[in-house]
Amino acid sequence: MMEAEMAFADYKDNMDVQEQLVSFIVQTVLAKHKPELELLERDLSKLENIKAPFPRITYDEAVQILVNEGVEFEWGNDLGGGDETILANKFDRPVFVTHYPTKVKAFYMKRDPKRPEVVLCSDLLAPEGYGEVIGASQRNEDYDELAKLMEEHGMPREAYEWFLDLRKYGSVPHSGFGIGLERTVAWICGLDHVRETIPFARMLTRIYP
Repeated sequence: MMEAEMAFADYKDNMDVQEQLVSFIVQTVLAKHKPELELLERDLSKLENIKAPFPRITYDEAVQILVNEGVEFEWGNDLGGGDETILANKFDRPVFVTHYPTKVKAFYMKRDPKRPEVVLCSDLLAPEGYGEVIGASQRNEDYDELAKLMEEHGMPREAYEWFLDLRKYGSVPHSGFGIGLERTVAWICGLDHVRETIPFARMLTRIYP
C-alpha cells in the first residue's frame, strides 16, 4: 500500500487528488512504456480512456444498479468482488463509490453530518474486473467522538492513546487514502493475477526478500 494524508481536505478534495494521481500514472506509463505493454498484449485503447474526471456514484446508487442487474443485494452489505465488477463494467474508466454504510467501514471515518448512517468515504473501482484499487475517506477529527467510538468497538484505550493524542489539543479537517500498488500494476498491465505483480513475493521456501 501507498498511504497519503492531506490536511484541510474533505472527501471531495480527496477524490480530486486520487483521480489526478491515477490519470497521471496511467498516461505516463502509456507514454514511456508502450512497448512493454504491447509485449504483455495489453489493449492500449482501454488505458487511453483513463483521464480525469472519473464518474462518481453513491453507495445507494450502486445498490440500485446491482438490484437492476438481478443481484440479490441488501442495503448495508459491503460490496463483494463480483458486485464491484458489475459496477465497474458500467463505465469506461475507474469509478468512485461514495457514502458507504457506517457499519462496514473503519471507526475513524467521518460520518456524514446530514446522514450519520453513512460515512464520507470512497472506493475507487478499476474497470475490466480489477475491483478496488483505492480506499479513502475523510477522517474524524473530533477527539471526544473518536474516544466514544473506540469504547463502543471494545478497543483497548492504552494501545491507541497515541492516536487520540493527535486530536487531543485540536485538529483540522483531513482526509487520506491507500492505493494498492500491486492491484494497480495488475490492472494497468492487464495481468491475470495480482501474484504476478509482487516484487518480493513470499514463497514456500522464502519469507524475506
